[in-house]
Amino acid sequence: MTRAVHPTPTRLHTTHAGTRTMNPRTLLANRIRIRIRMRIRIPIRIGAGILAALSVNTGLLGHATGQTLAEPAQRISDPVIHADYASYTAQQKRIQALNDSARHRVASYSLSKAQCWLDVSFHEYSRNDRSPFPQAALTESFRITDYLARGGDPASPSNPAAQTPLVNNAERLRPDLWTLAEQLKQQAGYRCAEQRLACAEVELVHAGNEIKQQGWRHAKPYVQIAEDQFWEAQAAANACNPPPTASLAAPPPPTQTAPIAPVPVIREANVLFNFDKRDIPNVRVMTLERLDRLLAELMVGTMTAQRITVTGHADISNFTGDNQYNVRLARDRAEIIRTYMAAKGIPFGLITVDSKSDTQQVAPCERKRGSQAEYQECLLPNRRVEVVVEAVRAAR
Repeated sequence: MTRAVHPTPTRLHTTHAGTRTMNPRTLLANRIRIRIRMRIRIPIRIGAGILAALSVNTGLLGHATGQTLAEPAQRISDPVIHADYASYTAQQKRIQALNDSARHRVASYSLSKAQCWLDVSFHEYSRNDRSPFPQAALTESFRITDYLARGGDPASPSNPAAQTPLVNNAERLRPDLWTLAEQLKQQAGYRCAEQRLACAEVELVHAGNEIKQQGWRHAKPYVQIAEDQFWEAQAAANACNPPPTASLAAPPPPTQTAPIAPVPVIREANVLFNFDKRDIPNVRVMTLERLDRLLAELMVGTMTAQRITVTGHADISNFTGDNQYNVRLARDRAEIIRTYMAAKGIPFGLITVDSKSDTQQVAPCERKRGSQAEYQECLLPNRRVEVVVEAVRAAR
């Protein structure tokens, strides 16, 4: 599928023929909404100003900094990218601080919605989305935490979490699911479904943004995520034990339901490598944590993997004179990730390894812009290993 070329291209995939298309395998960098942790390796050369952003104004009222990302055209250098990472880290700390205050549960609707806005923002930022969506989603996360940090009532209509705006002019998909969301909020078991429902609403906006930018084919995985989360929210609400009442009436006998077939699911994670590296110490920390979160879900039995594909990629920088160098580099990266997964308890035989060399670039960069280090950092999304898990989840 060929994308139209816009004045400011977003997440374009450049083939050797020069056409710009999206790589379908990178549509979903991580289908689980991972939680952005605070361990980010910041090179010393970034400078004290950016490092300070990680340590100041990240408490309950740390609303003055860390909410604005760099303009897309500026995201080509280490300092700018790491400053944006610092903004994400600062917002994650605000969410943690609200929970640490013991006033807001992690699974509460408001805090969950702040987290999920943050997650989808970082997800698209890491995919080199040059549209306003990453900034708009991050802003929604910040608006919620700022309101709560100032002592706002979560149940008040003025709580920003009470609304789910269609940021970046996202399309309003699936009216039936939005209706279901309102019904669940009135249900007795809503308190057990708050987290899933908040994230389902955000994910549906995420899907609407994708369909607006790139069409149904690219939005479909996110629609599936939203559907699953709405289904899980409904199941959680139905299973939630109601508050005790004064009634002494005997409960009705349990109803017999027919068994439901397992639900097929797909989970994905991208692991990014430093320039010309192929070992675990040179994997970017946050991307390895995404993979760890996916592996943890497999190990606890939430779903059963049937097939795992690990595909290695390299960027287009190859100054060795060896045409096969990037082929081997990409395969070595895939092999080291397979070994890492096996060491975590994933059956080695389930994992298939492939190498795409440098044939599927997702971040086109101009070599003439900036320093060599900046050029290499711009190419970071291309130095990846894609992990795709095809699994089934037991019906609940």
